[in-house]
Amino acid sequence: MTERLEQSRILIYSHDSFGLGHLRRCRSIAHSLVARFKGLSVLVLSGSPIIGSFDFKARVDFVRIPGVIKLKDGEYTSLGLHIDLEQTLSMRESIIYHTAATFKPDIFLVDKEPTGLQGEVTSTLKMLKQRGTINVLGLRDIMDEPNQLKAEWQRKGVEPVLEELYHDIWVYGLHEMGSPIKGLELSSTVKNKIAYTGYLGREIPNHRNWISPVDYEEPFILVTAGGGGDGVEMVDWVIRAYESSDDLPHRAVIVTGPFMPATEQQEFHDRCDGLSNIEILTFDSHIELLMEKAIAVVAMGGYNTFCEILSFDKPALIIPRSIPRQEQLIRAERAVALGLVTMLDPAGERDPLQMAAAIQALPKQPNPSSTQINGLLSGHESIAEIVRQYLEPPENESITA
Repeated sequence: MTERLEQSRILIYSHDSFGLGHLRRCRSIAHSLVARFKGLSVLVLSGSPIIGSFDFKARVDFVRIPGVIKLKDGEYTSLGLHIDLEQTLSMRESIIYHTAATFKPDIFLVDKEPTGLQGEVTSTLKMLKQRGTINVLGLRDIMDEPNQLKAEWQRKGVEPVLEELYHDIWVYGLHEMGSPIKGLELSSTVKNKIAYTGYLGREIPNHRNWISPVDYEEPFILVTAGGGGDGVEMVDWVIRAYESSDDLPHRAVIVTGPFMPATEQQEFHDRCDGLSNIEILTFDSHIELLMEKAIAVVAMGGYNTFCEILSFDKPALIIPRSIPRQEQLIRAERAVALGLVTMLDPAGERDPLQMAAAIQALPKQPNPSSTQINGLLSGHESIAEIVRQYLEPPENESITA
């Protein structure tokens, strides 16, 4: 059902210092909302350097703010500008503030970082609350190991912001996977703002102009490292499995991700050139189409990939990272306990024969839908219902098409 929310506006902030996860999550929410509500416009604020590589539906647009990137020591630096970080952050805060002041959103949705990168959205949250905007924090199902998250949020002064500047906290997951803020000792005021939406289901994108980078008529296993910046170990492990075993029944299609270091990418391409049952590519903005056509998936287990595995109901083997955050490891362990996926822990020796055995068994693994968990993929519907309750006009003015 399509409803009308004439002249309604939603602004989404995604700090995007690294990877693709934040951008893809925000884009998914924006697309689902404009598909549900005619007259609604959504603007995405993003620091992603490749946001222009993605298609956006009508009534969804984006503002690209200057990019930053997190270094291995935890510090940030400017991504594309030869100016110091302080100037870049000042520019980002100004662009965010003035875009919000001009766009005048009815709802301001902040992805994951309650105060933004280095506190850059706090001034905008204050201004919009004074104007009557509904400020919402969106959290993925798992944030990090509780002690690490607690220390991080204390350092950033998050709790007062959650109490004073946010109306709602949406958790894009299920109670069954646990609370992303467990152990943080937050006030009852903050806890009462939390609503679990279910996971964000994904649809097959328009593939009218899509040219498949591989032959998908022959069965294949998709291996995806997400953005790729931290996927070197997983991709290496999979390639070594194919190098070590002659009896793997299906070919692999590996997508390294655009942020994998160039040296490692080239090495992997060179190794795969000598293997007849592996194809390797860097990036496809319609990776959902590849996943839908795959018979199974090997992945690191980031939030978006996990949602796609559930949405397209694919047997999946998760190889989670545990540094710098334990988010993927915790998600994988809990998903295994619920019977949704299987997992190999990369913290061990990464035996290629162990990986080969797991890949061989993967296509026979039960699909996630076999668990029959209620509300598993209800995220978009739940968010739309909350938005409708906030923004729908008085009953005598509403129109349903």
